[in-house]
Amino acid sequence: MSDPDVNLQAAAEQIRRAQAEKSLRPSITGFFDEATNTVSYVVHDPATGEAAVIDSVLDYEAASGRTSNGSADLIIEYVTSHNLKVTWHIETHAHADHISAAPYLQEKLGGKLAIGKDIIRVQEVFGKLFNAGSDFERDGSQFDHLFVDGETFRLGEIEGIALHVPGHTPADMAFIIGDAAFVGDTIFMPDFGTARADFPGGDARELFRSIRRLLSLPDETRLFLCHDYKAPGRNEYAWETTVKQQRTSNVHVKDGVTEDEFVEMRTSRDKTLAMPNLIMPSVQVNIRGGRLPEPEDNGVSYIKIPVNAV
Repeated sequence: MSDPDVNLQAAAEQIRRAQAEKSLRPSITGFFDEATNTVSYVVHDPATGEAAVIDSVLDYEAASGRTSNGSADLIIEYVTSHNLKVTWHIETHAHADHISAAPYLQEKLGGKLAIGKDIIRVQEVFGKLFNAGSDFERDGSQFDHLFVDGETFRLGEIEGIALHVPGHTPADMAFIIGDAAFVGDTIFMPDFGTARADFPGGDARELFRSIRRLLSLPDETRLFLCHDYKAPGRNEYAWETTVKQQRTSNVHVKDGVTEDEFVEMRTSRDKTLAMPNLIMPSVQVNIRGGRLPEPEDNGVSYIKIPVNAV
């Protein structure tokens, strides 16, 4: 079994190498979807053009149940115009606020679809909630690759390492690529705080420990966030920060905040939050790797809404 402390040390060493050598730093472009407050990223090695797409968004209109590909097509346009080769479609976790566009992007661009191995735990919980049928395997097989803590990978000449950061969900992962960390929903901009921990399998104490693990990386590590909601008093969306900025000024988890203080705050705050607007379609599709449920005998796919079950 891998050692989390050793894995964290390896990630820190990778970041320091990239900070010291410009050629080991990735080029990063964010695509903000205001409808879901989600940021998707294209990350690539400037030398080779090898790229990863992280946390893509499929457009979904809840009232009509219609999907479209406008957000994903912006990514395709960027990738093709920059002559990039996509080798990875990475999900930081099974999102509850937007549907992944990874299958559509795979069809157009190639590449492997990957997520953390604990997606199996999420599939088990939500497979029961949605009473998923025999077509739904609870083994992660909807994904091409399941990352484990400390696992390394590459984008061209740039090193990457996956870190398990549970708490928001059991399956959350952060992906360190060069000197940049893509941290999913673990943490937001310093003026907004941290992710909720009240979904099935979520745990505020685990979330605190995962965040503090990330914040032990080198101070100038670039952190790229999956969401922004514009904290009160801020007029522009933002999704890039640093370890140092978070440790100094994150309103929920800056240096000096104890684990017990955080757990009390997070638990109390989560009790006041409504469920995300798109949680039912999003989770139902994302645990399938972004694929809609199998069509029924009339050729139509259906999203289930469990009544009085959540």
